[in-house]
Amino acid sequence: MTGDLQFMTQALRLAAKGRGTTSPNPMVGALVVKDGRVVGQGYHRRPGLPHAEILALRRAGAHARDATLYVTLEPCCHVRKRTPPCVPAVISSGVRRVVIATTDPNPAVRGRGVVALRQAGLAVTVGVARREAQELNRAYFRWVTTGYPFVILKAGMTLDGKIATAAGESHWITGQQARCEVHRLRREVDAILVGVGTVLRDDPSLTARTGPRLARLAGRQPLRLVVDSRLRVPERAKILDHQEAAKTLVATTALADPARKQRLQERGVEVLTLPSTGGRVSLRSLMRELGQRGVTSVLLEGGGELNAAMLHAGLVQRVRLYVAPLLLGGEKAKGLIGGQGAARLASAHQLRHLMIRWVGKDLVIEGDL
Repeated sequence: MTGDLQFMTQALRLAAKGRGTTSPNPMVGALVVKDGRVVGQGYHRRPGLPHAEILALRRAGAHARDATLYVTLEPCCHVRKRTPPCVPAVISSGVRRVVIATTDPNPAVRGRGVVALRQAGLAVTVGVARREAQELNRAYFRWVTTGYPFVILKAGMTLDGKIATAAGESHWITGQQARCEVHRLRREVDAILVGVGTVLRDDPSLTARTGPRLARLAGRQPLRLVVDSRLRVPERAKILDHQEAAKTLVATTALADPARKQRLQERGVEVLTLPSTGGRVSLRSLMRELGQRGVTSVLLEGGGELNAAMLHAGLVQRVRLYVAPLLLGGEKAKGLIGGQGAARLASAHQLRHLMIRWVGKDLVIEGDL
């Protein structure tokens, strides 16, 4: 079992190389091991390309016979996808044993791959490093089981919980190292979500950038999402630039001005009209629509009101806060969570599995909801 864990840990590191490129597919890594030596390895890079098991088996070649295949997610057995199923290839490769970190929650798989491998006479072990494998693909697991994307609420804030001054100034609360990490996070998610208030106040570009000064557009850009019930987004807003590299979707309601909608569409911006709740875009409808489009992860970079609305709707799964060593003070300074707030402590949002670390001079606190 110690050897199994060692090799599965190595396979998980391989799988993580696909972070930000495999969606809506999961990240998967695989190793073929014979006589205690790795003879083949691979990881899934992007949809439409070979799966990790196939790559590992190809590289192992004839050495795969009587070997052990380590794979971080149950091999697929269905044909409703762009690549052939992996189970027949595993069986025909001649491997004698398969070690799987976790089963695939996809209804088209969900244990069927394990059953097929065992029926073919292979020894199958399931559950080695299960928790780590499920954590790696949390976005995929939520999307495939609920149809909704995995949402991370991210914010830079002061020690007293302020995300902007009373005048709206927020550039820059956190330091350069924290900002660089956030841009790496942007490259890993499918979409970034803000409200129109943030666009009006900060005029952000919401692109993922690289380099020491964060001056270059990254090769992969998330979908930029704006919740804007009446289409107040300025036509010269930065979030509307670079449509050839970074697409923008504005979610609105039937209250929007048709002429403004047409002008945005002429610039290549998608305007999505959704049902409203109290005159505002139904956030649950937006998340459902994103899930149907294969958006598995969303980074929420909103202001206090959108943060509050998403939390109230139960649509946030993880919180990541970059806390600067500053005390801003003032009742009118902008807080992390707007709205009325909880009336009782028992109704407060409780974070679980808390992790705390330093990034430069800033403290990073993150946990699950």
